[in-house]
Amino acid sequence: MSSTPHPVSPRPARYSGVAILLHWVLGIALIAIFGLGLYMTGLPFSPQRLKLYNWHKWAGVTILALSLLRLVWRATHRPPALPRAMEQAMPSWQKMAHHATHHLLYLLFFAVPLIGWAYSSAAGFPIVFLGLWQLPDFVPVSKELAEAIKPWHEISAFAMAGLVLLHVAAALKHQIIDRDGLLQRMLPGPR
Repeated sequence: MSSTPHPVSPRPARYSGVAILLHWVLGIALIAIFGLGLYMTGLPFSPQRLKLYNWHKWAGVTILALSLLRLVWRATHRPPALPRAMEQAMPSWQKMAHHATHHLLYLLFFAVPLIGWAYSSAAGFPIVFLGLWQLPDFVPVSKELAEAIKPWHEISAFAMAGLVLLHVAAALKHQIIDRDGLLQRMLPGPR
């Protein structure tokens, strides 16, 4: 038996089809749930508002599950490296911003729905996913705890919205100003 190490397979030029699908589904879902959250909080108490809150919770649970799937996929499938010429041309602050934005987004993919779940549990409003399955309470019912948690769901959601905007702006800069083709790595289409 030879003890020579196996060569490391090169990173693909594009993200995998599964990574692309998860990226766009989560991106659209995050924009939709953020918009729904802004809309529903401005409504007066009504059956419509209660229905929208339930949809918001269901979407949050779905986003949490998809985020877990995305994290597992990312951990088991190497993403493509930045093209060498692009990485060499990027100032160090831009590389740091690129990595920090991605890491913070992944953190918030989990933090925002978990904080929302904790708030819902503390407020005494269980999550009944799709109206069929009651999820366990994340924390005990406590009015004081609910009041302490409530602003953190909003703060973390706005932080994620800001990072999503930054991510989109950076992608558009690469596409429109730099014209370096970076966005093509994440677009659906022929490989």
